[in-house]
Amino acid sequence: MADRIAIILAAGESTRMNTKLPKVLHEVCGRPMLSYVLDACREVAVSKILVVVGYNKDHVIERYKDCDDIVFVEQDEQKGTAHAVMCCKGHIAGFDGQVLVLCGDGPLIRSETLKTLIDKHTSEMSAATLATTVLDDPTGYGRIVRDSYGNIQGIVEEKDCTDQQRLIKEINPSYYCFDAPVLLEALDKITPDNAKNEYYLTDALHVIIHTGHKVMAVTAVAAQDALGVNDREQLSLAGKIMQRRIQHRLMNSGVTIVDPDNTWIDARARIGPDTVIEPFTYIHGQAEIGRDCRVGPFAYLRDGTVLEDNVVFGSFKGNE
Repeated sequence: MADRIAIILAAGESTRMNTKLPKVLHEVCGRPMLSYVLDACREVAVSKILVVVGYNKDHVIERYKDCDDIVFVEQDEQKGTAHAVMCCKGHIAGFDGQVLVLCGDGPLIRSETLKTLIDKHTSEMSAATLATTVLDDPTGYGRIVRDSYGNIQGIVEEKDCTDQQRLIKEINPSYYCFDAPVLLEALDKITPDNAKNEYYLTDALHVIIHTGHKVMAVTAVAAQDALGVNDREQLSLAGKIMQRRIQHRLMNSGVTIVDPDNTWIDARARIGPDTVIEPFTYIHGQAEIGRDCRVGPFAYLRDGTVLEDNVVFGSFKGNE
């Protein structure tokens, strides 16, 4: 198995969020968005995670200071995605394995998708591989341009697309896997030749392609997983999608949720089989509920609540 490290881009301010809190610390179902990305990396055997921080960086560092596998890299000026990766050069110089590059504001990421990306990269002996998605409405995203044989030719940002390219529905949700030496070589050749005078990671792919290295694109990201969070409405939508996943997992493990649309369960909660969750129940934080319980209706369980097996907990009841 190849050695593998990850670079997670978490330095942005996000003016559309209208917030003093770093965007990646905004919560989805009780957990910061960044935590979901970290977990996905750990589940595919990433040995070290470089988290690029910038805006209000002390908040991010404080939140994850006890994580032994994280190294924080400061990006004092936000000059593009490739610039963020450039800030990590000292940590990947001399490294000969794989480098995942991901966004910290993509909480719907799945480890299964990363595994597909890594397997494709490894089996094809590619220098760079990206996971793509297909959207019915690709507005706002960079389009994946392929040749007549299906080989990737590059990524074109929407503002630079021709009318024909705007019809392309395959887009770039920013899941990358690079061979470290190739990535470092490409970073040295990128120039900020754009209106924003920024360094774009998509330009690294263009450099790698044009220098003759093999680049692959695998359509592996489900459409809803590609959602990045740039404003409060997208944060809410990500929360709804994540809530469905949480409840789906619990129901598959033997928990009855009578009315999923009127139930909210924190991602950190633990619930035993044959427990019934009645409508209008809110379970917050690291609550633990045993087997054969009945919770609700109209119940609120605070962070840290523990219900033993065979407990009934209703709207106006304590533990029984």
